[in-house]
Amino acid sequence: DANRQISDLKFKLAKSEQEITALEQNVIRLEGQVARYKTAAENAERVEDELKAEKRKLQRELRSALDKTEELEVSNGHLVKRLEKMKANRSAFLSQQ
Repeated sequence: DANRQISDLKFKLAKSEQEITALEQNVIRLEGQVARYKTAAENAERVEDELKAEKRKLQRELRSALDKTEELEVSNGHLVKRLEKMKANRSAFLSQQ
């Protein structure tokens, strides 16, 4: 009976050692995954920061371009009015001659 118990305990010990080995390998695999995910997350955060900076730059450029467009439209309007006045003056001058 004692031999049977010893045999059972040796079997349980061997099985437990196999489980420990499997769990240790699983831990190593999971640690590798964690390291990869951490690196990927850091890269994603870096890319996100770069994209945010690029977006801010593009928004500044857009505002500047819109301001310049508005400025040019106002200038164009003034020039069109001056041209119309010059045409009207020319017509008036020619009709007086």
